[in-house]
Amino acid sequence: MNFTLKIWRQKDAKAKGGFETYKVENISADTSFLEMLDILNNNLIHEGKEPVAFDHDCREGICGMCSLHIDGHAHGPSQAVTTCQIYMRKFKDGATITIEPWRSAAFPVIKDLVVNRSSYDQILQAGGFISVRTNSVPDGNAIPIPKPDADESMDAAACVGCGACAATCKNGSAMLFVAARVSSLAKLPQGRVEGARRAKAMVAKMDELGFGNCTNTGACQAECPKAISIAHIARLNREFRQPSPRISPRFMTNVLRKNPNRIYLVRIVNRIFLSKNPETHDPARIRKFPFRPPKTAPLAAKPNYDTETASPAINS
Repeated sequence: MNFTLKIWRQKDAKAKGGFETYKVENISADTSFLEMLDILNNNLIHEGKEPVAFDHDCREGICGMCSLHIDGHAHGPSQAVTTCQIYMRKFKDGATITIEPWRSAAFPVIKDLVVNRSSYDQILQAGGFISVRTNSVPDGNAIPIPKPDADESMDAAACVGCGACAATCKNGSAMLFVAARVSSLAKLPQGRVEGARRAKAMVAKMDELGFGNCTNTGACQAECPKAISIAHIARLNREFRQPSPRISPRFMTNVLRKNPNRIYLVRIVNRIFLSKNPETHDPARIRKFPFRPPKTAPLAAKPNYDTETASPAINS
């Protein structure tokens, strides 16, 4: 089989890129797509030309590294497979194949077809984990979990983080990726407790990194190599709308009464409050804790402090 390849070549993220045309001949129908690119690079090396840079690792559809746009489709024309699982028999002999990297502002081009997908790692670092030690793997029946919940969690956990959802979405949204991570943990007892905090933290990081918002076009589900449903985005929205944890005013009042350095405690408490409630930016909305003079220990405060009020302002 013979093919004409139109491949995007770009030196780096700042350089101007463009398509270059190459021809490959005598390709077996059982050759995988990445093996075909290996043959092309081998020919280019023998010709003294620079080979095409493309990302790959496991070549088994597990790692998600083979992130390519093939003929306008993420991971090629086949459904529910990654690029490395595509074989050349899917294309007609003599066909012209257009190969591009992910097109997303959050995935800058490193070189040619290789993009930087570290933004997904940063989203996971923001909240895609369980912040308790769950010890070693328990027995399968140690924690009773309903079968539908376990199946749904496993379906969401199948996400390989390839970035096809964000690269396909017209808004450049990573909502399907975030929703898959949130849903896979929220359906299990170990991750259920931190569901709201996790959703808020990951969505905030997603917005910070320049990803867009979801408008329910469904393109991400259609191009996802693991066929993850957009129903998980609905669960992400439900988790996101849950109220954030609040600090009990009664509890903090008791603490402030007993501690002589309560003026500093008030400042610490307000910082904690804002860290747990990032959506609260107006200091006037922060709850003011009542102040009562200590009965025994004197107030250990710096000069010029107003000891009659406990200001909720976070600025020291």
